Amino acid sequence: MIRIAVDLMGGDHGPKVVVPGVAKALERHPDIRFTLFGLEGECLPVLDKFPALRKAATFVPCEVAVSMDDKPSQALRHGRYRSSMWRAIDAVKTDDADVCVSAGNTGALMAMSRFCLRTMANIDRPAIAAIWPTMRGESIVLDVGATVGADAQQLIDFTMMGAAMARALFEIEKPTVGLLNIGVEEIKGQEEVKEAGRLIREAAMPSFGYYGFVEGDDIGKGTVDVVVTEGFSGNIALKTAEGTARQIGSYLRAAMSRTLMARIGYIFAKGAFDLLREKMDPGKVNGGVFLGLNGIVIKSHGGADAEGFAAAVDVGYDMVRNGLKSKIEHDLKLYHNRRSALAVPVGDTSSS
Repeated sequence: MIRIAVDLMGGDHGPKVVVPGVAKALERHPDIRFTLFGLEGECLPVLDKFPALRKAATFVPCEVAVSMDDKPSQALRHGRYRSSMWRAIDAVKTDDADVCVSAGNTGALMAMSRFCLRTMANIDRPAIAAIWPTMRGESIVLDVGATVGADAQQLIDFTMMGAAMARALFEIEKPTVGLLNIGVEEIKGQEEVKEAGRLIREAAMPSFGYYGFVEGDDIGKGTVDVVVTEGFSGNIALKTAEGTARQIGSYLRAAMSRTLMARIGYIFAKGAFDLLREKMDPGKVNGGVFLGLNGIVIKSHGGADAEGFAAAVDVGYDMVRNGLKSKIEHDLKLYHNRRSALAVPVGDTSSS
């Protein structure tokens, strides 16, 4: 049995979308037991429409809902111990749940998660990992917004966590990892990126294959299973990809409705366009994972529909079932043991 705590109040539409999403996830995974947190007056009328979910879930009434425009400091000040978001995270801390899923305010969710769960040993800052559709299938990209600016050690930490997530999510025995850079040559890029690349290569970790530097177009190609970068560039890449997908969709809709012949052509090609729409639907790969914490937290898109939220629950289910946390702890311990054996501290480039 996998226990999942859900913040019902998160997202643009709250329980009206989150509850049906949880119900869909339960249909796919009957072995889940949910603990649902939210405002009683808003949640119970929706929950009553899903009797199977009511039977498999425990509802916990809360006093406060964190709004989508609350600043992280406001959310911590007013929602600590009382809000549906905090209590869902705290259920992971107290071992009443294996994972927390929320579509709420990203900044507030990260602040509360970090304050409540704390970071893992040897982790300075957490990261948000996104699942990215590619020409080969799916890849993981991190960090996409939690840590703006990162030194070499933090990039190394992201590498270990991203590779562990790839093993847990994709069930790949030895995923490939690349560092996002402005070129593939070893002499290019910021010193932090070059140093991180050197140290990762020297460590020769058995749990993943270090590919080297990758460029922006390699993300969509699926050149590697895991792309590692710091939060500023990662977030820009994510928003650019989402905007480009919407732009292409808009172009296609305009082109298909321009003339009578185009509309007739669309009828014949509808199956192909439906497949394209499904590939470009962000809800199909919904669910950012907060990595580096003493517990698993999944962030759903705030605007996701019920199917999209169910996909985020699916990600949380897979992370628990395949032992994400233990994989990260194992890789971090192994890496630091190897660095100690080499006796070359991060920041010392004398051996290069």
